[in-house]
Amino acid sequence: MAKQNLKKDDEVVVITGSEKGKRGKILKTLPTKGCVVVEGLNLVKRHTKANEQAGVEGGIIEKEAPIHASNVMLASKFDAKKK
Repeated sequence: MAKQNLKKDDEVVVITGSEKGKRGKILKTLPTKGCVVVEGLNLVKRHTKANEQAGVEGGIIEKEAPIHASNVMLASKFDAKKK
């Protein structure tokens, strides 16, 4: 697998997919899968069951899903290409 040049807290732009053109900050990197989790992008809904022992309320929660690293670009490189 290729080396991943993206790190936590980097600002990225999504270059393909349904979130194309949107910016966000990397919350988490998953180098074994080649994915990144970007703040506020690629939101999915998860149905959770209540668990009183763990203090978890039941319901539908929205959270970020991973995006493949090839589908994002560092924002600084994106700005350089626009000029």
